[in-house]
Amino acid sequence: MELLYTGIIGFARTLFKVQGLDITMRGERNFPEVGGAVVVINHTGYFDFVYGGIPARVHKRFIRYMAKVEVFDHKVAGPIMRELKHIPVDRTAGADSFKEAVNRLRAGELVGVFPEATISRSFEIKGFKSGAVRMALEAGVPILPVTIWGSQRVWTKGLPKKLLRPKVPIIIEVGAPMQPYEPVADCVQELRARMQSTLELLQDEYARRYGPYPAGAPWVPARLGGSAPTLEEATALDDAEHAERMRRRAEKAASTGPGEGPKGPSGPDAP
Repeated sequence: MELLYTGIIGFARTLFKVQGLDITMRGERNFPEVGGAVVVINHTGYFDFVYGGIPARVHKRFIRYMAKVEVFDHKVAGPIMRELKHIPVDRTAGADSFKEAVNRLRAGELVGVFPEATISRSFEIKGFKSGAVRMALEAGVPILPVTIWGSQRVWTKGLPKKLLRPKVPIIIEVGAPMQPYEPVADCVQELRARMQSTLELLQDEYARRYGPYPAGAPWVPARLGGSAPTLEEATALDDAEHAERMRRRAEKAASTGPGEGPKGPSGPDAP
């Protein structure tokens, strides 16, 4: 019995009620009752790791997320992350986190990955890294796609937080398990295409159920008439942000001397 993880999930569910969130879930029983699987989740908001883990509770299971090592170094969050058995990812030692994830999968755990590696500012699905597929292949487990729509209205990159009473709908759909295959690039492309198709269906359903998307709304993709950046524009913003982060890190490393610099960047899909 994992009391801390169970308690956090219970608290989250209570918080969702207080926030007035209207959460629709489908496909929960696509989660396996036992055995390992790589849970692949699209990323439009900061709480996607919470929303994405809720469907697994249909079988009272927990997801072990791959998360950047800096979170584990935090004096408050670090002990919690370790207690919840999440997996630290340091891109300066990516092979270690990859091996740990494969071992967890072989042991029958659910391992959660955000293959876009960062929040999609366009609210479309960004390009996927290959780590999730490679882990599934090596461990001999299926890939479980989880697509979320609406979470960006609560809290996302570049927009104000609405944590008190956002009272917004969120739809979560768990797709059918996908067996990994080679070539890895082809499998990654199919996985991304499946999730993009599901996302578009959820977006259409959202508009039917809750009314047309407001023209120019910042949480609405440009494709649907919103003011969010296009996928290409968002990619350019991400690249510029990454370059600036690397520049600052290099300057700091140079000022502290060899062997004393900070750890490199990390994300949820560094392998």
